[in-house]
Amino acid sequence: MDMKLEVVVLPVADVDRAKAFYVDRLGFRLDADFPVDEGYRVVQVTPPGSKCSIIFGTAVATAAPGSLHGLHLIVTDIEQAVVALTGRGIEVEGPFRDATGVFHHPGTEHRVPGADPQRRSYGSFAAFADPDGNGWFLQEVTQRAPGR
Repeated sequence: MDMKLEVVVLPVADVDRAKAFYVDRLGFRLDADFPVDEGYRVVQVTPPGSKCSIIFGTAVATAAPGSLHGLHLIVTDIEQAVVALTGRGIEVEGPFRDATGVFHHPGTEHRVPGADPQRRSYGSFAAFADPDGNGWFLQEVTQRAPGR
């Protein structure tokens, strides 16, 4: 049985500000904006090339705005992705790698500046946050295990 992750709910304080950030600044596709009534609004956006969408809005999440951290956007060239986002006015930290050479620790303590020297898949990262403080990572993946 397939189980596909298709939606992540993102807690935000200001729906219009989030929509402008994700659509206008990041370049996510606007899939839907349903202003049901004054107390309920659902906005769905999708990152370029992704099969998983992001939903935010009014009364769609119980988590505090800005409390979601560790979301990953996978890119094939970390340096190019950092240039593209900074060119859109997004403040990006990185590229960096973890001191262990594996994934990354939470926080910034174990970060080593620069992409993985061998540019191994899964080893290079960059980080940014949305206007509410929800934390995102870019992760470079150029080769996946067979069958993936």
